[in-house]
Amino acid sequence: MVKKNVDNQRYMLFLCVFVICGVFLYSLRSVLLPFVVGIVLAYFLDPLVSKVSKNGSTSRTVATTIVMGVSLLILLPLLVLLCSAVFSQAAEYAAKLPEYARLFAQRLLPVLGEVKERFGFNYGNVENVLQENMANYLKIAGKVLQSIVSNGFAFINVLSLLLISPVVAFYMLRDWHQFTAKIQGLIPQKHKQTVLDGMQQVNRIISGYLRGQALVCLCLGSYYSFGLWLVGLEMGVVVGFLAGIISFIPYVGSISGFLMAMALVITQYGTMPKIIAVLAVFGIGQFFEGNFLTPKLVGENIGLHPVWVMFALLAGGVLLGLLGMIIAVPCAAIIGVLLKYLIKNYKQSPMYLDN
Repeated sequence: MVKKNVDNQRYMLFLCVFVICGVFLYSLRSVLLPFVVGIVLAYFLDPLVSKVSKNGSTSRTVATTIVMGVSLLILLPLLVLLCSAVFSQAAEYAAKLPEYARLFAQRLLPVLGEVKERFGFNYGNVENVLQENMANYLKIAGKVLQSIVSNGFAFINVLSLLLISPVVAFYMLRDWHQFTAKIQGLIPQKHKQTVLDGMQQVNRIISGYLRGQALVCLCLGSYYSFGLWLVGLEMGVVVGFLAGIISFIPYVGSISGFLMAMALVITQYGTMPKIIAVLAVFGIGQFFEGNFLTPKLVGENIGLHPVWVMFALLAGGVLLGLLGMIIAVPCAAIIGVLLKYLIKNYKQSPMYLDN
């Protein structure tokens, strides 16, 4: 009985420490993003560093320097060009938003009138609402978007990601095995094998999901950008790229990109062939993603249901913004492994087996 009480006190102490650490990290969420990105980069690059220093012919520090140097030479110029292009085009689009709103309403109203005439639908005052209010609403949205893009915080966040994240990634990569060994050393010997097995499952899920999903997003972003560029949309490349990047949230990326592209094509052209072309771009993209890209590159063997992934990403975004979306899948994987362990123990317990 005494031993059981001591164990309960230890568990309660551990839980209290865990909650306090969670609250502390939550209060620092605004400065954690570059550090989390650095850890994610280290997680991605660790297999390469391990291969370079595999036989002991190259030290871990030298291997880390080589891998980080090559990665930065490839990625950093691309990121700088991409961020500058996205910010400049987003600011330009925000400035043109009132004009786009006027054109959108002007070209959408005849379509509504034709649908009402053919099918007898009664839209009431929809036309008046569009004419009177859409320009005002989108003008306000344009000012908000323009202020966000031109705000110094956006520049500071990007700068911190570009400067701090590589430094964090370097030190994490160099000392990766030491960190993991220290974490394993904190595990109680009684439960060590069980915890290590669970960590291996979590690592398999996270690595399979992140690497596969990164390839899916890259493929979709390239395809949507090229497809919308062929259609002839202004901002089509940016919209297509964003649709691909957001595709790590199931259905949200494709739906958001489709709605933005449809608004652009109606505003810029308003012709049925162009609208059909945009529909075809996203329809073909969804077909290949659902039938080839996601099954082959991500696969169902990661053990996470798409609905669970969607919930985790949206919940993480609501709680912690971009940082929450980055750590959502690892947290979902840990919770999934814990639930499987609890269910397995429950089915072996007298409570379940006793008839």
